Amino acid sequence: MPPDNSATVAPGTDVSFPQDGPAGGTGIVREGPSSFRLADIGVYQVLFQVSVTEAGQLMLTLNGEDLDYTVVGRATGVSQIVGMAIVATTAVDSILTVRNPASNPAALTITPLAGGAQPVSAHLVILQLS
Repeated sequence: MPPDNSATVAPGTDVSFPQDGPAGGTGIVREGPSSFRLADIGVYQVLFQVSVTEAGQLMLTLNGEDLDYTVVGRATGVSQIVGMAIVATTAVDSILTVRNPASNPAALTITPLAGGAQPVSAHLVILQLS
């Protein structure tokens, strides 16, 4: 979260996940703070959660294309936005992101201290299933 993450995520832009956690294998590679390369054609389970201050939505993109079936959101500003989806790739080296949909009316504010004095994290978990 800020200062590691942008304070806001404008419509049509991607959420940053600037710190790495545990990883295994070599088929999923960070391309930047907000994009991840899926090296192999396959099926992936993707889970994410992001604390934001206001109501909003997030979705996954694959190779820059919105995956409409992955849109998740909330109507009030009292919880995290949490999503999970199965994503199938049809090309090697596909790029995956978590995005504030371009059609959303406003930027999302990343909440750095949700619920207490400790900084909270955003999570992105990508598991290759096949």
